[in-house]
Amino acid sequence: MSFDPSRDYPLGTNAQHLARTPGGIPLSELDLHDDAVTASELRATPETLRLQAEVARANGQEQLAQNLIRAAELAPLPDDTILAIYTALRPGRSTAAELEDWARRLEEWAAPATAAFVREAAEVYERRQILAV
Repeated sequence: MSFDPSRDYPLGTNAQHLARTPGGIPLSELDLHDDAVTASELRATPETLRLQAEVARANGQEQLAQNLIRAAELAPLPDDTILAIYTALRPGRSTAAELEDWARRLEEWAAPATAAFVREAAEVYERRQILAV
């Protein structure tokens, strides 16, 4: 199926067939009143986040597009891992080596944009002298 960011946005209205739940339910068939639908089915999928990134990019919002790409990379990861990465990125919480370790792990998890973001944060933290000692 082709995707046209200008025609298909917003996905929930104009392209429900393209957006699916993590369990594969098309948005057009999702029934929030169905007791079988759990909270985990309401999470954004990497595919949907990538489509949203295309919409942002097509509308000149490159920074938003990059945020959505990183979100797509992180979506498959467990919540506790995401929280650990978030905590590691707080100023003064991690050494440069610890942040590099997170970046390497992110690359192993097929999250290169997020790995680059962590490395960029480490460089900025070093310049600002806010790395852990």
